[in-house]
Amino acid sequence: MAWLKKIAPKVEQKREPLPGAFFWLSAFYIVYCARPEDWIPGLKYLPLAKITSVCALAALVFSIGRAKRSLRNLPREGRYLIALVCFLVLTSFFSPVWRGGALVSSLDFAKVAVVWVLTFLVITNFKRLRQIIFVQTASVAVIAIISVARGRNTPRLVGVLGGNYSNSNDLAFAIVLSLPFCLAFLLQGRGPARKMMWTAAMLVMAFAVFLTASRAGFIELAITTSFCLWHFGIKGKRPLLIVASFFVGAVLLLGVGGKLMNRFSAISGHSQIEQAAYGSYQERRQLMISSLQAMARYPVFGIGVHNFVSYSGIWKEVHNCYLQIGAEGGIPALALYLLFFSRAFANLRRLRRLDLDVEMRLFVLALHSSLVGFIVGALFAPEAYQYFSYFAAAQTSVIFAMVQEKDPETCSSAMPRTLLTFRHSTEPFAVAMPLRRPHHQLVSLASKSTNPKSLQRLWRA
Repeated sequence: MAWLKKIAPKVEQKREPLPGAFFWLSAFYIVYCARPEDWIPGLKYLPLAKITSVCALAALVFSIGRAKRSLRNLPREGRYLIALVCFLVLTSFFSPVWRGGALVSSLDFAKVAVVWVLTFLVITNFKRLRQIIFVQTASVAVIAIISVARGRNTPRLVGVLGGNYSNSNDLAFAIVLSLPFCLAFLLQGRGPARKMMWTAAMLVMAFAVFLTASRAGFIELAITTSFCLWHFGIKGKRPLLIVASFFVGAVLLLGVGGKLMNRFSAISGHSQIEQAAYGSYQERRQLMISSLQAMARYPVFGIGVHNFVSYSGIWKEVHNCYLQIGAEGGIPALALYLLFFSRAFANLRRLRRLDLDVEMRLFVLALHSSLVGFIVGALFAPEAYQYFSYFAAAQTSVIFAMVQEKDPETCSSAMPRTLLTFRHSTEPFAVAMPLRRPHHQLVSLASKSTNPKSLQRLWRA
């Protein structure tokens, strides 16, 4: 039995922690991203969204204290998101439009904070991160295939599926945000079968974006594709990827881009083909003015989540994420929203400075391309309450936490600036300069010095 005791610790180390919590987290991703109740017969009678949400909340409660990470390890972006959700719930009680509707909508949006925290606590290794990204990407690819198959005769694929895919802009955004991950899986995939599968998925997804004729979706697609080609094509030295992307883009634009081009040309007001698109442009312009007026009139608590539709008087949402959350949640909510995504980009900036393995770097660059596309595209679409951008921000936090747990000294050296405080006599001495030595070396050397001038020379060294 001695040999059994020796191998027992090794077997125990290989077991994944909290498998039940990860299962329900994956189930929530599948239900939200794939919406199986819309295309699998019989599932529409089951409240899958409520079941997975309740089970994810229960998994979060039972994970506290048992996970490798604790709530104390929650990064600032996670705290910003929790503060944003709590503030939006608070604003519903001060809504001048409809308090009950705002409360229900804000509580429904609060699920994203539960999933975000659960993602951070449960995903502690790259294997699980890769699995959850695969679930999200494959689900959106399936949605694109079903939308194209069912909506061949449906203008702009509106209403082909329900929920967060019923609107053409929402569908286009979800697809574009997942495209960089398809490319990452394609580049790291082994075997021609997997590469062909991901190539076919990307072609169908791009085809679906053009069928939506979403101007905001196309802008997001252009930005995301540009950054993907920069990261993977130019810097990654894959010229064939650049050529293939331009060829596919030209074919799609000439083949199925007519509706999209008409909608863009209608902005000038000279197009006789798409007068409806010009009317949509004028309507959105007026909605932006109304949202600014709402922010000026209710700057602290806003008008309540999803209340701008009735406040505007024309039952439409403002097509700008920042104005949307600023008008409905107030200026404090907008500040928390911007702080949240700024932290996600800070994580990516630090990760891109580190010497990561090839596979992890692929997904870091995919996340960067996806989030940049969202930040720009958010100027033209009401996507503040869709979960996909929050999923991407959570994945940046998870990757940075994994790298930091593996090598904290390397992560501290990747910080662009640091503020250290030394005490000389009774007065504090603080410096803030670019870090050129590992953090632990500076602290150990600084502890041996008492002269402020020598500390300045040490810091510049």
